[in-house]
Amino acid sequence: MKTIAENRCFGGTQGVYSHASKACGTEMTFGLFLPEEAATGPVPVLWFLSGLTCTHENAMIKAGAQGWAAEQGIAVVFPDTSPRGEGVANDEAYDLGQGAGFYVNATQDPWAPHFQMWDYISAELPDLIGAKFALDMDRQAITGHSMGGHGALTLAMGLPGRFRSVSAFAPICHPTRSDWGRKQFTAYLGADEAAWAAHDATLLMQKNGFDGPVLIDTGTADQFGDLLGTEHLAAAMAARRQDGVLRLQKGYDHSYFFIATFMEDHIDFHAQALYA
Repeated sequence: MKTIAENRCFGGTQGVYSHASKACGTEMTFGLFLPEEAATGPVPVLWFLSGLTCTHENAMIKAGAQGWAAEQGIAVVFPDTSPRGEGVANDEAYDLGQGAGFYVNATQDPWAPHFQMWDYISAELPDLIGAKFALDMDRQAITGHSMGGHGALTLAMGLPGRFRSVSAFAPICHPTRSDWGRKQFTAYLGADEAAWAAHDATLLMQKNGFDGPVLIDTGTADQFGDLLGTEHLAAAMAARRQDGVLRLQKGYDHSYFFIATFMEDHIDFHAQALYA
């Protein structure tokens, strides 16, 4: 593992690191905020999964998570959204290829050799950071934005017992019924829609639910609202009597201004579960 940068931040350290990924077959980069408490012992972990076109850097710089995480003594991991580099498949469209991994394990060419983001986020990166840093991997929570909100919800429901809480900002809630999903799942997973179900938060909520609390915020002025399918997940949560809150925030859009506005709420929400 290589250290790209380490900066003092709210009494702790904001680091950026890279490593050779076996899952993705290329060099991967991630950010990690460690609060001051990590100097004396393991701290709980919050994952932040970013959305389309983002790298590890967008949320790390724009979301405003570090200050609130420092107050709660929580580490925050900022993974990249896809594999990158020479020889990694890509597409001219912003919503497919590099920057658009959708947190799945691709089975179709040309994506399969590198686009193994489910394995990377669920296994390889946790094993790496758990061995290298003072993190309590028995206390994990997960959040994300847009495509990353989709990833947070599907990982939380797809890995029972892993995460104590899950939240999302404007998540893609029903990708099997959205252009933000059907296009990418066809490319990465093939035409058999049965293979898509494990990566659809609405279908997972209907089938399994989540064994902890859920918090979702979406803006009423979100310019991508028709692609998110918020109403489908809301109906599934209500039908299942899921422990959770879904809030429609008046006037807010899809931007990081929206995320930064409600980041304190999300950090506090996860802190309650991580320290329960």
